[in-house]
Amino acid sequence: MGRVIRAQRKGAGSVFRSHTHHRKGPARFRSLDYGERNGYIKGIVSDVIHDPGRGAPLLRVTFRHPFRYRHQKELFVAAEGMYTGQFVYCGKKANLTVGNVLPLKSIPEGAIVCNVEQHVGDRGSFARASGDYAIVVSHNVDNGTSRLFLENSVYWSEAVKRCQQWCL
Repeated sequence: MGRVIRAQRKGAGSVFRSHTHHRKGPARFRSLDYGERNGYIKGIVSDVIHDPGRGAPLLRVTFRHPFRYRHQKELFVAAEGMYTGQFVYCGKKANLTVGNVLPLKSIPEGAIVCNVEQHVGDRGSFARASGDYAIVVSHNVDNGTSRLFLENSVYWSEAVKRCQQWCL
């Protein structure tokens, strides 16, 4: 028999494991429903929480269920300037203010956004880290895409559908 060397002990776990059971949950947008596609739905930021292993704080946003008598709670990535008690509007007819979630085609060129969907319904994939943002460069009406400049990368990206307004 021999000794178990330190490199072998590190592979076994114990203190070298990631403590993922403390995490609060996946941060993502609401699922795209009729209310968001045609109008808007109002939610309220009920809590700002810290998620271990993530730089940006999370928001617990409470929405009224569209059909039943109950509430839906979602976790959003916090945009700079959001606070507890703030109303958040999600949908096509939402106003262009900090924290609202709206289609990317309705945001003017040159606006700074965060938490942008790459594909319809993927619930946010670009510019989600703390302090990260993207700039809307142009809109292509023919195929329904928008061009973004991602601040931390060297390429331009095509993105579709909706995003969270970060800063005006």
